[in-house]
Amino acid sequence: MRALAACAALAVALTLSGCGDPGETQSITRKKILVIGVKPDQPGLGLERGDGSFEGFDVDVAKYVAGKLGAKAVFRATVSAKREQFLQQGTVDMVVATYSITAERKNKVTFGGPYYVAHQDTLVRAGDEHIEDVRDLKGKRLCQVPGSVSWQRVTEERKVAAKLVPAAAYGECLTKLIGGDVDAISTDDLILAGFGATARGEVKIINAPISDEKYGVGMRLGDVDGCEAVNKAITEMYQDGTTAALLERWFKNTSLKPTTTVPQFEGCG
Repeated sequence: MRALAACAALAVALTLSGCGDPGETQSITRKKILVIGVKPDQPGLGLERGDGSFEGFDVDVAKYVAGKLGAKAVFRATVSAKREQFLQQGTVDMVVATYSITAERKNKVTFGGPYYVAHQDTLVRAGDEHIEDVRDLKGKRLCQVPGSVSWQRVTEERKVAAKLVPAAAYGECLTKLIGGDVDAISTDDLILAGFGATARGEVKIINAPISDEKYGVGMRLGDVDGCEAVNKAITEMYQDGTTAALLERWFKNTSLKPTTTVPQFEGCG
């Protein structure tokens, strides 16, 4: 009886204090400050500067969306392997980090968007004339980043027997590629375009896309209100010309030909 009374008292206290079930999803629409996970090592998309701030297309998209939700954006670096964990643990409220929407991830995360549809391509050293298509990666050293599905699209979906070389993040992949430790990086063309602009003359995109990569705004599972609000913000971002301006700002010096029409949303159910 004492245990039951204690539980009842705790429930009343939680109700009065405004707290709910620790596992309950609090919508991002109810927050005035949004902690947003972004990549720290992807030029043009998410890059951490020397003063601890972040810049890039994803960062600007996140700022725009947060502003439309009436919140201030605060950024936190995240790597591919930590995105679901950060959302589930409440370390971040949203993730805008080249986060491709997949059926498996939708079981763990609610996605708004996509805010952009990229295409997986391959980056090689500038003088490499042997890799012109994904099939040419057979027997080649392909960079593998934990938490990313890009390498799986090559070795599992396309059944290309590449030799996987692990790296912590795509920034490390670029270092390995330039240094001759891997032969190729295969991932989204926006990521590769950013790297190409940084390492101009040392690397090239083979321009042989193999998939559509729908970049979503990740939030905690079940936040339907947040998803709908994000989709509304993304629609406005395209309609008012912001998306086109951001793509021009970050990728004008690359060979990328970006899409500036509103993507088809996945739905928030």
